[in-house]
Amino acid sequence: MGSEHAASVSLNDLRELVRRLRAPDGCPWDRVQTLQNIGQYLLEECYEALEAMEEPDPEALREELGDLLFQIVFVASIAEEQDRFTLDDVLRGIHDKMVRRHPHVFGSRAEPVDVDSVRENWLRIKQKDRGSGGSVLEGIPMALPALQRAYRMGKRAGQVGFDWPDRSSVFRKVQEEMDELGRAMERAEPRAVREELGDLLFALAQLARHLGENPEQALQASNRKFLARFQALEQKARREGRPMGTLSEDEWDQWWEEIKREAP
Repeated sequence: MGSEHAASVSLNDLRELVRRLRAPDGCPWDRVQTLQNIGQYLLEECYEALEAMEEPDPEALREELGDLLFQIVFVASIAEEQDRFTLDDVLRGIHDKMVRRHPHVFGSRAEPVDVDSVRENWLRIKQKDRGSGGSVLEGIPMALPALQRAYRMGKRAGQVGFDWPDRSSVFRKVQEEMDELGRAMERAEPRAVREELGDLLFALAQLARHLGENPEQALQASNRKFLARFQALEQKARREGRPMGTLSEDEWDQWWEEIKREAP
């Protein structure tokens, strides 16, 4: 019964639900939301969906995609109230864009292509859509996490030839930035340290790109690993009746290595 009901719900039903929530006799909280303050919820749902994509539970991903879709419909509904555009405009726009950017699929003359040529053609069409005179770095959201934004900027610049020739060259750049950070630390100049640390992180994002990895995803994986290991450390301390603050440096190291061997 539940699955049949879910299958009968359309995108228009979700739009009508949002309209009901935003109606004068609807939900007080939903009614006062604006484009200026709703963005934080959209961003949170994006992150939660990304996290669910890394988990084996399909139900978690299904739920998070629903939450994300609701936020998209909600934002479009506010825009419609302000006579900016409608949800139908959003759907029509993305449909037409995808058709336009896949001429090898939807064009009148289908030609065999590979991944690299598709990527090059996508960039060419995207630049044409933007019009002449624009920067290739335009359109990368400021709200992205800084590491992801560094990755995206480097990738865009690399697509037009501004890049290191190979991963070894980027690795040398990382080592160079490490040395510059070390010198700034020796001089005890906070502004220089901050600048050199930023340069190092930017270079590491480009190294990840040349290694075929996304630095944001790599860091998130390390965060999850650290979280699991640290929580195991806390559990060990509780089992042995040792407050965390009483551990010596040697005990910290010993316990940490034990936990790493148990749950690498």
